[in-house]
Amino acid sequence: MAVIMAMAGSAIGLGNLWRFPYLVGQDGGAAFMVVYILFSIIISLPIFFAESIVGRRSGKNCRGAFVALAPDSKWRFLGFLMVFTPMWIVSYYSVVGGWSLEYLVQALRLEFTHHAPETLTGSFARFIARPWLPIACHLAFLAATVIIVALGVKSGIEKFSKISLPILFILVVVIAIYSISLPGAQKGVSYLLKPDFSKLTLDSCLDALGQSFFSLSLGMGIVITYSSYISKKENLLVAGVGTAVSDLLFAMLAGFAIMPAVFAAGIEPGSGPGLIFDTLPYIFSQMGQTMPWISAIAAILFFLTVLFSALTSSVSLIEVGVAYLTEERGMKRGWACVLLFVLTGAAGALCSLSFGPLADRTIFGMTLFDFFDTVASNVLLTIGGLLVVLFVGWKMKKSDIRDEFTNGGTKVWNARLFDFFYFLIRYVAPVGVAILFVSNLF
Repeated sequence: MAVIMAMAGSAIGLGNLWRFPYLVGQDGGAAFMVVYILFSIIISLPIFFAESIVGRRSGKNCRGAFVALAPDSKWRFLGFLMVFTPMWIVSYYSVVGGWSLEYLVQALRLEFTHHAPETLTGSFARFIARPWLPIACHLAFLAATVIIVALGVKSGIEKFSKISLPILFILVVVIAIYSISLPGAQKGVSYLLKPDFSKLTLDSCLDALGQSFFSLSLGMGIVITYSSYISKKENLLVAGVGTAVSDLLFAMLAGFAIMPAVFAAGIEPGSGPGLIFDTLPYIFSQMGQTMPWISAIAAILFFLTVLFSALTSSVSLIEVGVAYLTEERGMKRGWACVLLFVLTGAAGALCSLSFGPLADRTIFGMTLFDFFDTVASNVLLTIGGLLVVLFVGWKMKKSDIRDEFTNGGTKVWNARLFDFFYFLIRYVAPVGVAILFVSNLF
């Protein structure tokens, strides 16, 4: 359970709260769900198992894992990529995490309840355009992340996951129940569940594949790092399936928490952070006109959920870099956390300023925040996932893979399913990730 909670914590993030519900409605409702689950089984889960095998077989961080399993080969450079990618991601991800922290503070101050809805229009844009407050929130969020990581795997990450993940599910269930009960909310429920196969296009299938891939934290070294801490007695098949199911369940609950409320307020669903940080405060303000205390409680619970989901992912990202610095460079865990806080904090501050004073400074026509996001999503993650699955499928010995996947042949169901997943790792998953890489790039 500790393994599943830690892995699921890394998978469950802000993308589950806004991107998944939006894609389900945009790309055919239940029809999208069928494609999403199919891709999770034949592409994403095999990659998850491949990364798990690399991590547990080596017992080392991302860099050390490929050196141990393929010494004196060019594959060792893949380890550097898997360490660099999460540090790149957390630099701008913590900016959005900082937004969630600020909005939780606003909810605690009853800002959304005591202000008229029209006064909140554009408040999100005004907030992120300010130079110093968003940076302060970004650094505060990042500081909370590194403090949890600095406490260690058992005392920090495992305890945080065991506490935060159940709270996260309880919060999103409470919000979903309230959201569905709002007048006019049934349109939002239909938006999520009513299948529309006419919307199931090639683009929607690629959306399903991308969401499945990124939601399971593939290609960014997290699964390898966490798997290196897993004992040999743990069942990798159960851990992978449990993580995927938990991630999917939370995404569906998040859909029922957000979309019915959006439709109840008569607002068309959008995508991106604006749906959370602009639209929902407007909804809470509307509620506050007639039900002030219910509105206040709902706003606090919602943004607490957003903050928890952001933290569970950022903790996983930072741990990859800390594991490398402590195991390969011999640094103390505390000093490794301080170093990464300084580096990612500085990069994140620049990303935050791209919404304000640095808005006119662009790279390839993109602001610095958009550039970081685009490079991570379209290049770093897909290349990392593709190379890992190729490494396991074509470089490692099949006997070693079987031994790790089946716990030395002691897990009966793992042994029965091994040939199926090995075929997917070797042939199907590389093709799927390559298609995703090309579609994202072009």
